[in-house]
Amino acid sequence: MAPMGIRLSPLGVAVFCLLGLGVIYHLYAGVISSRIAAFTSKRTVNLRDLLALSVEAAVQGGREVKRVREEDKLEEKTKGKTMEGQSEKLTQGDLNSHRKMYYLIKNTYPYVQVNSEEHDETNNELAVWNRDIPADILKSVEGGRDVPADSITIWIDPLDATQEYTAWALVGHGSNMKARTTYNMNPPKVIVSRSHAGRVKGFIEEAFGNTTVILPAGGAGYKVLALLDPLDEDIEKADMYIHVTFIKKWDICAGNALLTALGGHMTTLKGEEIDYSGAAGNREGLLASVKVDHQDLVAKLPAWDSAGKH
Repeated sequence: MAPMGIRLSPLGVAVFCLLGLGVIYHLYAGVISSRIAAFTSKRTVNLRDLLALSVEAAVQGGREVKRVREEDKLEEKTKGKTMEGQSEKLTQGDLNSHRKMYYLIKNTYPYVQVNSEEHDETNNELAVWNRDIPADILKSVEGGRDVPADSITIWIDPLDATQEYTAWALVGHGSNMKARTTYNMNPPKVIVSRSHAGRVKGFIEEAFGNTTVILPAGGAGYKVLALLDPLDEDIEKADMYIHVTFIKKWDICAGNALLTALGGHMTTLKGEEIDYSGAAGNREGLLASVKVDHQDLVAKLPAWDSAGKH
């Protein structure tokens, strides 16, 4: 799936938007340095506007993915391998979606930092946001909040994925998703990455017992949706999400913000908040849950280090 993240500082308010056709958009915002930053930069961004812009950018990016798929012009290439040794694919859908999302944001807020998984030297996208704010966002988010532009970082991961769904959330204001009413921990269903399901099996069973149900799946965004009350009944339900190897921040930032908005948690395997500043990778694994005692789950996990050994 494909996240885009916006960060104001390591802690604070999370803003998030997750839009269909395999495009995930996420905005992650904090407030620790807002007042200090305001003195150093008069440029500000309204979080409600940024959320609405993200929805529109994701829609435009999704249309490109759909168009390329329907025209059968994927032009698939291999751009490298994951740490698990699997090929990372790049299609024309990835690039076109990246261009639509990246330049719509940069043309609207040229002074905001935007990081994308894909890189492209094309600079001929002239798209300009029409400043329309969807009705559900207007209803849930009154007025928004202005924050310093130089405290925002945006992460984008356009991906030609097969899952189609729509979700957004702004911590403290609302979401069009909701948590399920019940979760089972005796034993739990744990969703994991398909690429290393065998490797994580022993880790999970040591923590929660050998009757634990392990659900391998693709897409970090899909795994987060499996913890919620799904818009799509085809999404299998899980009680927690565990990942024990290196993962890119653009893969997880969207789900992190959505869970936070719904009262859930996504942390490292040591129970620490994931820092969305700096390098693109998270090497500390992750545990995601909602409506359960998250720190109690952390306490049950076996010892683990960043080399993936436990």
